[in-house]
Amino acid sequence: MVAPGRERARRKAFRGTRLVQVSFVAPAVVYLVGLCAYPLFYNLKMSLEHVTVGSFLTGRAPFVGLENYVDLWSDRLFFQSFATMAIFTALSIIGQMSIGMLLALFFWRPFRLSTVLRALLLVPWLLPLVVSATVFQWLFDFDSGVVNFALIHLGMITSPLPWLTSPGYALAAVVITNIWVGIPFSMAVFYSGLQSLPRELFEAAELDGAGPLQRFFGITLPFSAR
Repeated sequence: MVAPGRERARRKAFRGTRLVQVSFVAPAVVYLVGLCAYPLFYNLKMSLEHVTVGSFLTGRAPFVGLENYVDLWSDRLFFQSFATMAIFTALSIIGQMSIGMLLALFFWRPFRLSTVLRALLLVPWLLPLVVSATVFQWLFDFDSGVVNFALIHLGMITSPLPWLTSPGYALAAVVITNIWVGIPFSMAVFYSGLQSLPRELFEAAELDGAGPLQRFFGITLPFSAR
């Protein structure tokens, strides 16, 4: 039988341990509630109200229920925006992943200046988005942009293209910018996966007669994407 004093000490130690555990988890919980849960709840609340500029400033908007959702599904602009977002997401992911994988394969076999080049390729990922947006705004400028200047002198176009004002060209410019920003992250993920691949698998596959494409799709891609 456990003595009462020892039992109280054990409970006190247990409560102290649990308090320490809660103190470590509490900052993350506060962060998630403050920056994720509350904005989500507030957005859902606003979606059920008739919000205008005046009501947004006063914080008092009339409740309309699902009327906003009904109007949304009957709005043609919503479907156009959704299609544009889907195209932007698909092209960005395909571009980032494919170019990131090619660069990871390029740096997989070490060579001179490999470390320096990898560090330079991480610069777009480390730069603030404001800096990247400003640089690409200058590159795609209609009058003095480097992209139009290069395309004209290469004979690919005869007059400057409205990269930032035309909807179609603007989508292409934003996709290119997003791909450029996301390539370093994809390359780092794939490169870390390639570093963990055992060389014995490739040697065995090569002895079994597997070609480069078979080794890539059968070993490199599945194992590096884990």
